[in-house]
Amino acid sequence: MKPGWRPGRIAGVFAPTARITGDVLAHGGIKPRAEMTGAKVLSEHGIAAELVAVLAAVTSGEPRVLTIQDRNALPSGPFEMAHRSLQSGLRAWVERQTRLPLGYVEQLYTFADRDRAGVTAKHVISVSYLGLTREQPATGEYAASWQSWYEYFPWEDHRQGAPPLIEKTLRRGLLAWVSATPDKAARPARRQRAAMLFALTTMPGTRNWCCSAMSCCTRRGLIPEAVRVHSAPQLSDKVAAPGHAMILDHRRILATGIARLRAKIKYHPVVFELMPETFTLLQLQRCIEALAGRLLYKQNFRRLIETQELVEETGEMSGDTGGRPAKLFRFRRAVFAERAIAGSKLPIAT
Repeated sequence: MKPGWRPGRIAGVFAPTARITGDVLAHGGIKPRAEMTGAKVLSEHGIAAELVAVLAAVTSGEPRVLTIQDRNALPSGPFEMAHRSLQSGLRAWVERQTRLPLGYVEQLYTFADRDRAGVTAKHVISVSYLGLTREQPATGEYAASWQSWYEYFPWEDHRQGAPPLIEKTLRRGLLAWVSATPDKAARPARRQRAAMLFALTTMPGTRNWCCSAMSCCTRRGLIPEAVRVHSAPQLSDKVAAPGHAMILDHRRILATGIARLRAKIKYHPVVFELMPETFTLLQLQRCIEALAGRLLYKQNFRRLIETQELVEETGEMSGDTGGRPAKLFRFRRAVFAERAIAGSKLPIAT
């Protein structure tokens, strides 16, 4: 697989899964016997481990995610005794459900909240992975398909300005939550949090907090997933739920993947994993804008691209621009490898 993207670390520690999740940190260094022992511990305590994949691509300027079950779920499956490791189990499930081979992935997060899937006989721990790829046709009996991730999070796409649903739907529910607390001293903090996540005021929203915004909507009873969380209020009939819901807490897992990717493109050029071998600077800019959910300043973007020296001209031109031919560029992987320690970044406007 292409170099330039390092695997992440496990975000949390959960004692019963220590033996199982160790293979991600050690890249296969855990012996099969230890892995099987860990699985036995989980079984004895009524705990199941699920593997979930967030596979992202950018096609025609739109961020896409691979889904199954008629766009209602992410590719996933249980971690089984026959799986050599977590990652091998994930790859097996993705290929079985989508008929697509899984390339390089990094571990995203381990979800272990007791109420995350509602009432269930078992406590399910989900180990999620984030992968970047280029869209390919998906098939299989699981109704695999690629979908825009803004179909699930319409409030996150600010490329054409603030989405109307923020004012029409979310503002009402969030302001009701602000005023609902009897502690008047706590209201300013609630109001500030709502404004920061959804740009309810003139202050710009923080577009890297997709996961926090999802959690906020869930806890306030603004989306269907709220009814699965015991501590959340019931979904109000007066508040239309924005975005397409997913099974269990797969939309929350997707939100976590979006937040991770948005954070990463600020300091690591992983965006080139989503680009074709050759591209125009406008195509590169549109790809980053699609992921970030907002527009970039063209002059600042091109100035930083030149400063980073991560792309070079191919000497060819692209006529597929709808206007004048544009120069084609390619990613300079050798230069990136030399700077891997120091780090590189791509611009996200503030």
